[in-house]
Amino acid sequence: MRRFDRGRRDQRGQAIAEFALTVGIFIVLLIGALDLGRGVYIFNGVSEAAREIARTTSIFPGGATLGSSSETAAVVATQQGLVPGLSAPLYDCIDIAGTSQSGTCSGGKWVRVSVSAPYQPATPLLAIFGAMTFASTSSAEVQ
Repeated sequence: MRRFDRGRRDQRGQAIAEFALTVGIFIVLLIGALDLGRGVYIFNGVSEAAREIARTTSIFPGGATLGSSSETAAVVATQQGLVPGLSAPLYDCIDIAGTSQSGTCSGGKWVRVSVSAPYQPATPLLAIFGAMTFASTSSAEVQ
């Protein structure tokens, strides 16, 4: 009987050692998946921010300076609250061919908005790719 009890104690120690080895790997993979999800969130957020700012600026272009309307400023502030590190948008008035236009951006012309946001992976698995900057550009016809 004593031999049987002694074998069970050895197995418990083996199970604890195996658990300690596998739980570390599992946690690193789980945190890596969450970190990758954060990167996808920033990537999609930058794209959506460019679209929303371009759409609002095409409806409310502002006075002499493109993007100076209060509606555009409100959308920019909202998007900067949603996407960590979102840069200030760069505005450009273009024609249908994509050539920059000078003067006021009126009907028939297009507004092009460019934004970017940095992404620094937190886990060592993704950090081998280094810091990245996600950028997006969107255009909308001025109303």
